[in-house]
Amino acid sequence: MKKLYIYLSALFIFSCSIESNENKIGIVIHGGAGTILKENMTPELENSYMIKLEEAIRTGYDILKNGGSSKDAVEQAIRVMEDSPLFNAGIGAVLTNDERVSLDASFMDGKNLNAGAIAGSSYIKNPISAAIAVMEESPHVLLSSKGADDFAIEKGIDTVPNSYFITERRLNSLRSLKNRNSISYEDPFLKDSKYGTVGSVAIDINGNISAGTSTGGTTNKIWGRIGDVPIIGAGNYANNDCCGISATGWGEHFIRNVVAYDIAAQILYKNEDIINASKNSLNKVKATGGDGGVIGLDKNGNVTMEFNTAGMYRAHMDNDGNISIKIYKD
Repeated sequence: MKKLYIYLSALFIFSCSIESNENKIGIVIHGGAGTILKENMTPELENSYMIKLEEAIRTGYDILKNGGSSKDAVEQAIRVMEDSPLFNAGIGAVLTNDERVSLDASFMDGKNLNAGAIAGSSYIKNPISAAIAVMEESPHVLLSSKGADDFAIEKGIDTVPNSYFITERRLNSLRSLKNRNSISYEDPFLKDSKYGTVGSVAIDINGNISAGTSTGGTTNKIWGRIGDVPIIGAGNYANNDCCGISATGWGEHFIRNVVAYDIAAQILYKNEDIINASKNSLNKVKATGGDGGVIGLDKNGNVTMEFNTAGMYRAHMDNDGNISIKIYKD
């Protein structure tokens, strides 16, 4: 009997030790920020966004819940949004001045600071997967334009004709702007408008943080314009010692303020909490004339979904499976 008691006690201590070594999982996503006003949104369109945001975040969460990696959770959550014409990433992305789609994406692994990105792709169906492949299957961090597309083809990543990405909605938006000789960081198709980017940050049971971001950039862009999304530290960053961040907004200002890394640095070196760090960085963006939003998780699973625009498509699921999906300001 005494031996049985000792055995059960040891088993209990061992099981508790295993449980304590498992970190809390979590995932957060965004589908762009901007002047998103409820009075300008039809009930049908709002419902479509809510459904797709839920599909994306549950896809990532289910991977985490089953012991999967934060990398896989981030990739698959973003692919759901890249495959939806609702968002400015993948199919339905905005058009360049010459009526084509040009796609950017980046991914960062917080465990070892490895990263990969692509910019100016014309044919990669899911840019986030190509960014991960650059990280895992090349000695480089960032590939651009034809080089990015050639790399994807060589690695067997799905490519499609550029026409696959083009929707009537985006074509109408572009032609409206061209008639006004304007470049837009938002979406003139609706009365409301948004910065088109999708992103995700996740933390898995091993405490590994991953961050990914994907976009079609700005409507009517010229000269091969590249924004913050494929720039590690500007539109995307992850480090297990502090946090993971994905940004959405006026890319030039996010580059100038190195927003994603700036948030991480505040947490690392000033012991700032992730929400205040996000607010501080967005204030810097505002001071230079830009706006937008960020999502992120710190190493303890605390979440940020801060923005200084009227709204941001966003969702979060915590360790217990509690879900929050929002579009407008609280």
